[in-house]
Amino acid sequence: MTLFIFFLFWGFTTQAQAKYEREFRIKKSEFPQKALELVNQRIKDARKIRYYKEIDSVTITFESKFKKDKLHYSVNFNSKGELEDIEIQISKVDIPSDVWSSIAEHLNGDCKKFKIRRLQQQYPLKNGLSAEKIINDAFQNLILPYINYELIVVCKRDSGREEFEYLFNAQGDFVSKRKSLPANYDHILY
Repeated sequence: MTLFIFFLFWGFTTQAQAKYEREFRIKKSEFPQKALELVNQRIKDARKIRYYKEIDSVTITFESKFKKDKLHYSVNFNSKGELEDIEIQISKVDIPSDVWSSIAEHLNGDCKKFKIRRLQQQYPLKNGLSAEKIINDAFQNLILPYINYELIVVCKRDSGREEFEYLFNAQGDFVSKRKSLPANYDHILY
């Protein structure tokens, strides 16, 4: 009986969760002050700095996107202005080949065909690491055991095409999968 209950709950947790989120650009004055101070103090020589607010079905987060040293960065904060993670947009060749093989094997098992729309290396604030260490590691673009790879994937299946956000750890092991909603096109006027 216990084994049955375990597999029942395991089945629920492995289902793709819907990603009900919308991201929209905000003014610098609407960005949390604590987060703005961190961005201004620690991020030098950044270009094209933009500020965003992301609302999903559970939380509100803030994001600062910019270009630095020819790389695209995204620094994410919670609603209190505390650092959550730093993401760097990368390409497939930036991932170690054994890790990529593990990721591709999982995607091939999940989809008939797949196309990667976005690939990011993620430096999450976890395991007691300080914000200072995360910032230093991310701006040195180090491949460390605590990083994650976040992929936005268009997956072709028998039922059609669907878009998912996958998360894999530094070893290429599957962490999570969320179904993405289509982009918000409210700004388009006809």
